[in-house]
Amino acid sequence: MKWTNDRADNVDDRRGSGGGGMLVGGGLGTLIIAAIIFFLGGDPSAILSNGVGNAPQTEQRELTAEELQVKEFVRMLSAENNQTWTKIFSENGMQYREPKIVLFENVTQSGCGTAQAAMGPFYCPADETVYMDMSFFGEMQQKFGARVTEFTVAYVLAHEIGHHIQTILGTTQQVDKMRRSGQYSEGEMNRASVATELQADFYAGLWAKQTDNREKFLDPQDIQSAMEAAAAVGDDNIQKRTAGYVNQEAFTHGSSKQRVEWFMKGYNSGDITQGNTFDQLFR
Repeated sequence: MKWTNDRADNVDDRRGSGGGGMLVGGGLGTLIIAAIIFFLGGDPSAILSNGVGNAPQTEQRELTAEELQVKEFVRMLSAENNQTWTKIFSENGMQYREPKIVLFENVTQSGCGTAQAAMGPFYCPADETVYMDMSFFGEMQQKFGARVTEFTVAYVLAHEIGHHIQTILGTTQQVDKMRRSGQYSEGEMNRASVATELQADFYAGLWAKQTDNREKFLDPQDIQSAMEAAAAVGDDNIQKRTAGYVNQEAFTHGSSKQRVEWFMKGYNSGDITQGNTFDQLFR
């Protein structure tokens, strides 16, 4: 993909600033924690807490030239997300507000509680911030078989910002209201979670299309790498690699096929009104 000249000022780089903080605790069990570790974009509010015990302190250090380059790349991606979504919202008579992006290593504090690298990138609706430990992309390649490129990072960030779009539009709040009502079964809430995640994939594809229309920043192989990344973090692929079998009733993010399909629907349509994932899953 081609770098543009735009840079956003909403990126908070906490890497190298020293670590430390409260670890997740509370005896929630390894299965729940593993789900957050292995599922891209999981909702951390279900397991994050003040916990018990302190994480080890790390000394402050200077960022390497490569790390500074990563920051510039994320600033560029953030700027392109902000410009594209501002345009889309304006065209639909709405007002967009920019999320914050936090880069961290090991552990940091978020509006949803303590963030740890093992959780992978996530969006916290409480402070409207995307949290990313860049070591996740090495894990993505080693554990899930994804070919990591620059556009893989772009896809993941766009997916998390997709959750921010859902918060602005009220989708996040509606799903949370369903969860808190106690009126829905575990299976129904899993389907709601799948719909939420597939919609974020749709928004990522929509962003890619609209931004390429404006900037012509995509190379021919970029969309292929995004589809490979989406497939790698499908529930069925993750379950096969971690448990050795597939349990569709336990899906919370969608199958590899579904994730690719909804990303491509967003990319091919370029139309925000085509992203109703809830209708198909709740018929």
